[in-house]
Amino acid sequence: MVSEAASPRTGWRARLKAEWLLLLFAALAAALALLDPRPAADYRRWLQSPTLAGLLGLLVAIQGIRDSGLVQRMAGALVARMHSLRTLGLLLVAATALLSMVLTNDVSLFLIVPLTVAIGGISNLPVARMAVLEALAVNAGSTLSPIGNPQNLLLWQHAHLPFLRFALAMLPAAAVMFVLVAALTLAWLPKGRVTLLSAQVDGHAVSVPLAVGSVAALAAMVLAMDHGRALEGALLLALAFAALARRSLARIDWLLLATFAAIFLGLGHLAELAPVRHGLDHLALDRPLPLYLAGIVASQLISNVPATVLLLDRAQDAIALAVAVNVGGFGLAIGSLANLIALRLAKQPQGLRLFHRVSVPFLLVCAPLVYLAWRWLG
Repeated sequence: MVSEAASPRTGWRARLKAEWLLLLFAALAAALALLDPRPAADYRRWLQSPTLAGLLGLLVAIQGIRDSGLVQRMAGALVARMHSLRTLGLLLVAATALLSMVLTNDVSLFLIVPLTVAIGGISNLPVARMAVLEALAVNAGSTLSPIGNPQNLLLWQHAHLPFLRFALAMLPAAAVMFVLVAALTLAWLPKGRVTLLSAQVDGHAVSVPLAVGSVAALAAMVLAMDHGRALEGALLLALAFAALARRSLARIDWLLLATFAAIFLGLGHLAELAPVRHGLDHLALDRPLPLYLAGIVASQLISNVPATVLLLDRAQDAIALAVAVNVGGFGLAIGSLANLIALRLAKQPQGLRLFHRVSVPFLLVCAPLVYLAWRWLG
């Protein structure tokens, strides 16, 4: 009788422990709202509705692709052609980085991480390590492109630079980052061969209508986001899935959306507090090294997109700020929201702890090397 009564309580405790990030930032947002009340317009601005809508649309489309069995089929086909774990890992890392240059960092993760999880389900590929590597890879790859991540898009438009000129200016930083990620992949993954776990291969059938519809939905959502219609696109996808694939809609990770909403509200408010802004006035942000360090430190505290917004008006060199906040995506998981997406999609035990064991030393090695490469070659 005691165990039966305790099990629901244990379940709630485990759920709350798993959602500590949501609780932390919800508490931060609530505390700041009480201590520093702002107009409703500020909260709407901090909430970043287009970003949340885009995330919802991606979650809907990817869940449909997962439920169709297409990812499982692709995983089986890829594993059958790969022999080395390191080769397979390097292929996935390279694909993550390359996709992030053209499809943005979050879209890249939504495509590659589910595939990685499916491969791990039928083989000996270490999924937790791959999720960490893919989070690092998406930060490295998206650094190169003006449309690779939100901070680059913002700075590219602010600086009014040609697309190619921005990419060339970011090339030294992105190259150093990717070489480091590739080296870490080869050093960290096991040396052995890919082993197919035949007991896990069940010949899962592919639902062609759901697969085709979900892939089309993903493409439509990316186009909608590209044209500033993320909210309309997400609503249309949600309505379509509610009518045609309700089970997929029910399996979406709604708490991930709530977590991002809490992060946006908490960090957006924090970044606009008077003491924070006054503190920035004392920094020599017109010089490259102080701006570089400020961008990295601010990213570790409030994530790199809010850090970009915070420093944008004080930075005279948009490229210097872009390099800094992209490097700041490494280190703590909050440094880039892409890190949180990768870890959430992978759903690996102790994933956050493993991420920090690797990403924090990675930042300490990467930051000085990127600065030297950027100053020497930029």
